[in-house]
Amino acid sequence: MKLWLDPQGITVPDGLREAVGGHPVVAQRLVQRGLTTPALARRFLDPAHYSPASPDELPDMDKAVSRVQRAIRDRETILVWGDFDVDGQTSTALLVSALRDLGAQVTYHVPNRFTEGHGIHVPTLKTLLDGGVDLVMTCDTGIAAHAAVDHAATRGVDVVITDHHTLPETLPAAYAAVNPMRLPEGHVLRELPGVGTAYQLVRALYGAQSSDHLLDLVAVGIVADVMVQVDDTRYWLQRGLDVLRHAPRPSLRAMMARAEIDPRDLTESDIGFSLAPRLNALGRLADANPAVELLTTDDAAVITERINELEGLNQKRRFLTRQIYAAAQQQIEAEPSLLDYAALVVSGEGWHTGVVGIVASRLVEDYGCPVVVLSENEGAASGSARSIDGCNIVAAISSQAHLLTNYGGHNMAAGLGLPADKLYEFRRGLSQSVHAMLGKAQVEPQLALDAYLNLTDIDLTFADDIGRLAPFGNGNPPLTFATRSVRVKSRRTMGSRGDHIDLRVEDQAGNEQRVLWWFGDVDSVPQGWFDMAYTVRPNVFNGKREALIEWLDARPPADEALALQDQAPQYTIVDYRQQTDPLAALEHVRREHDDLVIWREGLPQMDGADRFALRSAETLVIWSPPPGALIWESVLDIVQPQTLVLFGNAAPFDQADVLLKQVGGLLKYAYQLKGGSVSVSELAALTGHTEVTIMACLRWLNVRSPMHLTALSEDMYLIEMQESAAPGNGTRESDRLNRALAETRAYRRYWLAQKW
Repeated sequence: MKLWLDPQGITVPDGLREAVGGHPVVAQRLVQRGLTTPALARRFLDPAHYSPASPDELPDMDKAVSRVQRAIRDRETILVWGDFDVDGQTSTALLVSALRDLGAQVTYHVPNRFTEGHGIHVPTLKTLLDGGVDLVMTCDTGIAAHAAVDHAATRGVDVVITDHHTLPETLPAAYAAVNPMRLPEGHVLRELPGVGTAYQLVRALYGAQSSDHLLDLVAVGIVADVMVQVDDTRYWLQRGLDVLRHAPRPSLRAMMARAEIDPRDLTESDIGFSLAPRLNALGRLADANPAVELLTTDDAAVITERINELEGLNQKRRFLTRQIYAAAQQQIEAEPSLLDYAALVVSGEGWHTGVVGIVASRLVEDYGCPVVVLSENEGAASGSARSIDGCNIVAAISSQAHLLTNYGGHNMAAGLGLPADKLYEFRRGLSQSVHAMLGKAQVEPQLALDAYLNLTDIDLTFADDIGRLAPFGNGNPPLTFATRSVRVKSRRTMGSRGDHIDLRVEDQAGNEQRVLWWFGDVDSVPQGWFDMAYTVRPNVFNGKREALIEWLDARPPADEALALQDQAPQYTIVDYRQQTDPLAALEHVRREHDDLVIWREGLPQMDGADRFALRSAETLVIWSPPPGALIWESVLDIVQPQTLVLFGNAAPFDQADVLLKQVGGLLKYAYQLKGGSVSVSELAALTGHTEVTIMACLRWLNVRSPMHLTALSEDMYLIEMQESAAPGNGTRESDRLNRALAETRAYRRYWLAQKW
């Protein structure tokens, strides 16, 4: 629960009130933003009244344009080097599409998160230059790529950089370095993301030719990178949303169809919560190059194939996020002193670095302070940071550069790495830096209210009125409202995976409203009367436009304590743990329950789903005992079942020799047919084990078999074959594997004996 800050009295000039009209809170928000005249208000509310800056105001733009035009004219080969997050994907797709439109010879490369990391990976660059490249263009990266730019120069290849990240002390010796951070503070172009910066170059290249068809990519990148929505950044987002609603590229239209979004009603929230996470899953868990193919093709078969891939990876991302978020919260509960620091730093062995940024964002919302989430692996820690207003997180991290192996980012988000044994020193030093920026050691989560409303005040007319202030986001947060003394009349989970809660709340006069709590916690739904904080926006539900109320927080009425729902969910239990004929019992369950999902792992021939393919269902069938508590909790959180059907079948790979044989076979398959890379989390799901146990298997195989495994990340390994096993008896690895298996067997026994 946050500290609520009551609305402040705001004086609105008469001329502004008359010009804006509608609910008074709209004009009040404009005044808060310093938009006190009708002319300034119109520029903010309607892009038709805003004049964007010329792209020529960006330093080196003239040099970049002339060099690219020469490459096009002389039929030179241009390599576009991007980045694997959504801003990087959309930047790459935008430049590739535009250059093709202009007749350029263009190829592209997006680095792999696990094998290359952020930036320009020099060994990969060397290989690509060997293939014949005359000009390298970067997007959303490159501003600190001194070594790569220098290497290209030795090969006679020019580099044109487009990037938006924090400037290094000295710029690379590139032909041109287009970066809005080179502009003075307050310049209208300074908050552009990577895709916005690349788009300015395209505008300059196109001249009088329209480039509006590329603005759908610009909108997706702005929202995904959580850029500050001011000045030209807001303007291009407004224009891009209009393109997405009326003329999106085929791939984005297909993604919207899969996510059940009507393009005509699309909002920035649909990008942030539906489209961007799907694209992000590719870069976080796999290879982002197919995302560029998706965003630049008109081929319906390719689009369908790529979207299916996105859906599967997105499900995996959501499960891993839940698992690590739960582990982080357990760490905070076990060590509450972590919250005494100005910055919250948590870490765990084997946490997937592809999702730690998402977990960091959720923890920022929970605790209202800068957060760093790190994965520990073989003595090294790496991960992501997310920040709050007033704290430049990359500057705070740079104050500890003497402890770090790498870092980079921008004001609100960063990535970093350091030796694991430096974590305590880093936590202390980072918090001192954050304290100096914020002026206080601890940050209490706060919620500033714009107005108190009655439930009867909220209708579609009101939502449309508030919607004039959209798009909302970083720099332009949604208006926050509160209603006193309401209670929950009914609740149900919703979404294909039960992620969200659909509530009906009523006030003391019996007036009701529907409220959605995105990614809500069922256990935190209040009982009795409480005050509710929320946002309001127009929405389409079952084909009908309505006012959508979105839950933010709850507090007790004055002088009362907030009562929560019973902490333990109540399930209907069907217990077949002692069943002698489980297959016959399962067939009976299928006949009796229409909406069910069978959770089984290590048995691909059996109908059902592993942890990454689960969905929301009324009935959850558990075929074998779970391998660990965090996995079990995450499964329940995803499925949100009303009925649990318990079976006690033995897990197929709980003995060391059997598990090693199975994992070894999966590794050989990956080596022969999947390019030699393998995912620890996927192996865990395929065998019904925890990632810790699978890591122990890989370490054993690394020293006791001809397979040589190289860690690309905490989750991805590269398989190479040797003539014989490495020297050594592997005693330590055997002990580690046996301990991990003993822990798993102990939890399975506990689960089997548990009273429901």
